[in-house]
Amino acid sequence: MIKDIATTPYPDQRPGTSGLRKKVPVFQQRFYLENFVQSIFDSLEGFAGQTLVVGGDGRFYNREAIQKILKIAAANGFGRAVVGRGGILSTPAVSALIRSLGAFGGVVLSASHNPGGPDGDFGVKYNVANGGPAPEKVTEAIYARTRVIESFRIVEAPDVDIDRLGEARIGEMRVEIVDSVANYAALMQTLFDFDRIRDAFRGGFTMKFDAMSAVTGPYAHALLEDMLGAAPGTVLNGAPLPDFGGHHPDPNLVHAKHLYDLAMSDRAPDLCAASDGDGDRNLIIGRGRFVTPSDSLAVLAANAHLAPGYRNGLAGVARSMPTSAAADRVAAKLGIAIYETPTGWKFFGNLLDAGLVTICGEESAGTGSSHVREKDGLWAVLLWLDVLAARKQSVDAIMREHWATYGRNYYARHDYEEVESDGAHDLIRTLRDRLPSLAGKSFGALEIETADDFAYHDPVDGSDSLHQGLRLIFADGSRIVYRLSGTGTAGATLRVYIERFEADAGKQLVETQTALADLVRLSRDIAEIERFTGRKAPSVIT
Repeated sequence: MIKDIATTPYPDQRPGTSGLRKKVPVFQQRFYLENFVQSIFDSLEGFAGQTLVVGGDGRFYNREAIQKILKIAAANGFGRAVVGRGGILSTPAVSALIRSLGAFGGVVLSASHNPGGPDGDFGVKYNVANGGPAPEKVTEAIYARTRVIESFRIVEAPDVDIDRLGEARIGEMRVEIVDSVANYAALMQTLFDFDRIRDAFRGGFTMKFDAMSAVTGPYAHALLEDMLGAAPGTVLNGAPLPDFGGHHPDPNLVHAKHLYDLAMSDRAPDLCAASDGDGDRNLIIGRGRFVTPSDSLAVLAANAHLAPGYRNGLAGVARSMPTSAAADRVAAKLGIAIYETPTGWKFFGNLLDAGLVTICGEESAGTGSSHVREKDGLWAVLLWLDVLAARKQSVDAIMREHWATYGRNYYARHDYEEVESDGAHDLIRTLRDRLPSLAGKSFGALEIETADDFAYHDPVDGSDSLHQGLRLIFADGSRIVYRLSGTGTAGATLRVYIERFEADAGKQLVETQTALADLVRLSRDIAEIERFTGRKAPSVIT
């Protein structure tokens, strides 16, 4: 039986760059989740009888949320819902399922790399029919609806057993519980030379992959150990847990320091890798060589033709504005287009759909391609494995060759996490007002050539996105970029991106923080970070 339940709006349901993210207790408020889900469906048209994909990263509240979403979807007229067994679907796997099934869209339950557990974070986002995150016009419509919603529709029915493969019904809607891994694994086999990678493992290649007790554990066990023949124990923390085992599931050098330490030790395997809470980010560290996400994007673009799925070359490459310009140099050498977009994977969707680009990447450890419309952590690891197997070189050797060919973009991101929100916004406003006076100003040997507030004009749909980050671009090609992140749930996170290009091969093996030291100092002084945030140093450096 379908019921219309009266409700009142919540004022804080504006989606960020990756949907609505809040603390679990916020989502557990009366009708908080129901309001947002109903607002999603109220903002869509033409889905009667259509298919909806639903799944998440297994974090706390995932199971309860799925049951509510299914009942609301049934009440609103969806004809079929496809759910990953146990409610588990990585974000790229949701995208792959939407595309392969021709689904109307999907609801992804995740707060990505944010902590889980009863007091941790939770998130909901809607993906459209191309498999990618809803564009801004859709998320703004959803937010507008949340502000005036008066009721939601729901089917009164027992919960579905989401742990058993097969079919069930909620009202008139068919619910299919499917293997979370099968569709995604089949897609990966069309892109990479699994025989070549198997041969590498048989030949003694070794690796460790840390799933961080998050969603990619089942995928990594199936792909790396079962299908590709990596040694048992290659996958660490492979069981998804509601609190991620107490881990912070962000594959960076703070939260995955044990992998870095292993890679730099005399016990190092050939490759150490990791993915995050919902499976869309990656960490790549070779024996003795950490690979920044910006460099990883550039190396994969330069070598993608070695993998069967990309043997015909790339249409183009796209990167988010804060990502280093390393990929630009690869694109120039390949004679293909490079696109610079705002942060947020949804901005790559139009470029991918239009066939303008094949590979995309963000400095925040997200890399992906035209195979789905999300960033994809395991895809990036598999492409690295295929490149390593094809070239028969170490990660370090590949990186050194790459820098010798293209030059090195020394690069770091300094995060000031959970700072007081008013101070962070005051910092950005004050610096934005100073931009005109900074252009042409010198600081020792460093001269600011241009200073602007990045704006993006979408070449496909003609839309404009303003205020996407403050850029200080120096005469020698160095950059400092400031922006506030949209992925946190408490306070504000100020991200500062620092980059220096080095063409001289004799200066390409300096420690990164040493190479960037003067720019780091300048980044703090110009923006008066300590004055506005109270922080003398960043929380995380990557």
